[in-house]
Amino acid sequence: MQHEDFMQLAIEEAKKAEAIGEVPIGAVIVRNGEVVGRGYNLRETQKDPTLHAEMIAIREASERLGGWRLIGCTLYVTLEPCPMCAGAIVQSRVEQVVYGATDPKAGCAGTLMNLLEDPRFNHQVPTIHGVLGDECAQLLKDFFRGLRKKRKDLASN
Repeated sequence: MQHEDFMQLAIEEAKKAEAIGEVPIGAVIVRNGEVVGRGYNLRETQKDPTLHAEMIAIREASERLGGWRLIGCTLYVTLEPCPMCAGAIVQSRVEQVVYGATDPKAGCAGTLMNLLEDPRFNHQVPTIHGVLGDECAQLLKDFFRGLRKKRKDLASN
């Protein structure tokens, strides 16, 4: 499988979030061509600010692989990781991150700063960005456009 194939799996996870009213962000973690962790945003429904797609996927992969070091793993995520997720990625020793859309408000894998490749940390995580980026960005645009429309419709009633 190629990067696009695994990103498509992350997009499927994002659509699960969207289906329950969550911001559509999804992630998968792959090791040796096999998905070992999956996640999608649950912070609104679970009322937990740490339940980002990446955090859930990291927890699942760690449990499945039997340790916190995700050596040999690549994380695919539909949106550039935020500071919290970037920190967890560095701490879990993920070897590579591939993301779709950039995040101009919280992106910490190159947009606002690059925590993943900062040489001051004891582990750096190379990144590839823009994989199915237009499709990932469109998911988010459509979601937020729908939210604004709902709010406008409620306000006018």
